[in-house]
Amino acid sequence: MSAATIDSGVRIGHVHLKVADIDRALAFYCGVLGFQLMQRRGPQAAFISAGGYHHHIGLNTWESRGGNPPPLGATGLYHLAVLYPTRAALAGALRRLIAANIPLEGASDHGVSEALYLRDPDDNGVELYWDRPREQWPRTADGELAMFTAPLDLIALLDEPELMPQAAAVAP
Repeated sequence: MSAATIDSGVRIGHVHLKVADIDRALAFYCGVLGFQLMQRRGPQAAFISAGGYHHHIGLNTWESRGGNPPPLGATGLYHLAVLYPTRAALAGALRRLIAANIPLEGASDHGVSEALYLRDPDDNGVELYWDRPREQWPRTADGELAMFTAPLDLIALLDEPELMPQAAAVAP
């Protein structure tokens, strides 16, 4: 029996996070990372977006209001990943994290991408990253993908020019 192949047009849609406090989560995701609040349902749920999409991230307290993060060693979400369109946009996110005094847990060059790793106020893992163009991805002599993990040069990333604000297209 051969394995089924998923359609190449499939994308991960949105993610919903259980949070303890909607206002605290919005302060991080909208106030620091810059997502836009699309809709709020009191202290129970909020839907946020990049570029006007209905929502990329749902934040809710339906099962978690006032709750604690899961203990280490438990199953659950490892991290959510936010894909930035350019290295300069990722550098802008790093500048906002520094200004908000939010520590990084790690920063890696994976050959195919560069990534920043941190925690949100509810201890959910968050990866902020950008993908290099496919033609720059590292390959073996046989043409296989050759991802790796090396330290990311944060000083070089911060040397990226600051982006001017621009109107964003509505996209998922």
